[in-house]
Amino acid sequence: MTRILITRPRAQADDFATKLRSAGFKPIFFPVIEIQPIEKNIALERALEKLNCYEWVVFTSVNAVDVVCSPSPLIPLPRGEVDSSRERFPSPFGRGQGEGIRVAAIGPKTAEALRKYSIEPDFVPEEYVAEAILPGLGNLQGKWVLLPRAEIARKALPEAIADAGGIAHEIAVYKTLPTKPDPEGIATLKSVVDVVTLTSPSTVQNFVAICKQNGLDPLNLPNNPLFACIGPITEQAAKEEGLVKLVVAKEYTTEGLIEAITHTEKL
Repeated sequence: MTRILITRPRAQADDFATKLRSAGFKPIFFPVIEIQPIEKNIALERALEKLNCYEWVVFTSVNAVDVVCSPSPLIPLPRGEVDSSRERFPSPFGRGQGEGIRVAAIGPKTAEALRKYSIEPDFVPEEYVAEAILPGLGNLQGKWVLLPRAEIARKALPEAIADAGGIAHEIAVYKTLPTKPDPEGIATLKSVVDVVTLTSPSTVQNFVAICKQNGLDPLNLPNNPLFACIGPITEQAAKEEGLVKLVVAKEYTTEGLIEAITHTEKL
């Protein structure tokens, strides 16, 4: 049975692992990063209080959705609505289809995360990279776009918004931190891994760092595993680290990763 290393945060790995098992693979949990929300985020609070100043709010990750849309006393419940459990975020963004502040999501997983909070995105691009969002935002001349993002995020989207005459307001809402894998995970990596899945540039960088910290050469690992990248941005990060034997998902989702791995297995 093909053994596949999952490097994404442990809290986000169960669904991926279930899908891998259903496809006939053996998942191995090996988180190399963890997500930590920015605490006492005054910039975010002020932006949420003044959402009507923005033409769009653009979410480029599930993590950003969960941080921004988690139940918060900052946003009051709509009049007449009772939700004492606070399990559903009372959306300040409208309900999609142009109502209220318009919301864009980078891809289907981010859109699905928004719907958990009863927020229907107005736009989801066909290609799941940040640059593909811009054409769907329309005329941005002189208009503000809120970008809740990772502490370290690519500049392609805010630069494209600026080039289109818009004003990109980036707010760091979470950071990715390296983790310390357990000894069992390291032992597994030293012997029996067939595929390493990489789902973001930060997973690439931290995976490489962890290998080196534990006496492993990431460019010459035991069993010569395949590196499966979720999309071209992650692929580029892998190439910059010198990784070879790469496969890239055509659809930039975990389902796309599984399809790419399955196709490679059949070759």
